[in-house]
Amino acid sequence: MSKEMLSALDALEQEKGIKKEVVIEALEAALTSAYKRNYNQAQNVEVTFDQKKGDIKVYAVKEVTEEVFDSRLEVSLKDALEINKAYEIGDEIRFEVTPKDFGRIAAQTAKQVIMQRVREAERGIVYDEYSKYENEIMQGVVERRDNKFVYVSLGKIEAVLGKSDQMPNERYEAHDRIKVFVTKVENSAKGPQVFVSRTAPGMVKRLFEQEVPEIFDGTVEIVGIAREAGDRTKIAVRSTNADVDAVGTTVGPRGARVQAVVNELSGENMDVVQWEDDASDYIANALNPAQVIAVQFNDEDNERSATVIVPDYQLSLAIGKKGQNARLAAKLTGFKIDIKPESEVEFVDDEELTAEDEESIDENEDTEVSDEDTTAEVDSQEEETDDTDAKDESTEDIQD
Repeated sequence: MSKEMLSALDALEQEKGIKKEVVIEALEAALTSAYKRNYNQAQNVEVTFDQKKGDIKVYAVKEVTEEVFDSRLEVSLKDALEINKAYEIGDEIRFEVTPKDFGRIAAQTAKQVIMQRVREAERGIVYDEYSKYENEIMQGVVERRDNKFVYVSLGKIEAVLGKSDQMPNERYEAHDRIKVFVTKVENSAKGPQVFVSRTAPGMVKRLFEQEVPEIFDGTVEIVGIAREAGDRTKIAVRSTNADVDAVGTTVGPRGARVQAVVNELSGENMDVVQWEDDASDYIANALNPAQVIAVQFNDEDNERSATVIVPDYQLSLAIGKKGQNARLAAKLTGFKIDIKPESEVEFVDDEELTAEDEESIDENEDTEVSDEDTTAEVDSQEEETDDTDAKDESTEDIQD
């Protein structure tokens, strides 16, 4: 049995990468448990496995005492000195107590425990291997699907792709090769579990790092990503080198680089915008391709909000289909954005009257009344003049 055991340990280490020491530790624990259960002796038992010879031995550890109360746990000083004159009270002595039929009992009991330890060791190896790929992209093969998940093989483990992590414009069939973004790796009681996604913003970032060397080496930095998976994504970039155009570098010659990302994401539209320190410029860039006339910040609001003024003919373009362009711009910049056409802003300005304006209007009304009074006075003077002329004409007639 010893030779077969050593050969099996070597095979486990070579084929599955499980260290021999891990299995031996599990084996010793299993044999200890077997001895305790079958011989009702549990308190001071040690089981050792000789890695060179493959021998298994059971030892009872007893403490040296003046007076023995329990022979299973204690040994007298007199008996201890007969073994070795160097023993003192309080020392521990190991006595071999390996039963003759222990090999058969131990083999039956230890099998399941050893296999369990082997599985745990395998799980630990798999977890350590795949936990390094968290927040990274991996290539996988679709194995199967059900009502909740799509199961993707990543080699030694099967990852799960939840409904919320599936692209709405994609259909996953068995044997399809897809790239997935590893969002989380857990070491649960059932073993390591890997959760992957096709909709996470991190997927877009990693794809651009693969396609754009300047992003990978840090010359161009991705500052923010706002994504509605399967439809449109806005990505803000900036350059750490004044001689490098961040947007142009990311897009690539004739849009080749960004097109490679679009193709991988099944035609998802990509808007690459320039990040700016100035918030108004950043918001204007984020609303691309719409033109922006002005950005007004609402300081009175507790929330970060801004009103963006655009030409009338650009209003629908700025808002986007079902508000998508404005919504993504708000996510990207972190501002609550209210978009208004230029004509409506002017109309609002004409309607809004200050207290001074109202006073001036009242004064004008008073002035108009005074003018009416003045006109009345003039009319009365004209009437008096007419009467005087009439009197003069009458006098002339009398004289004649």
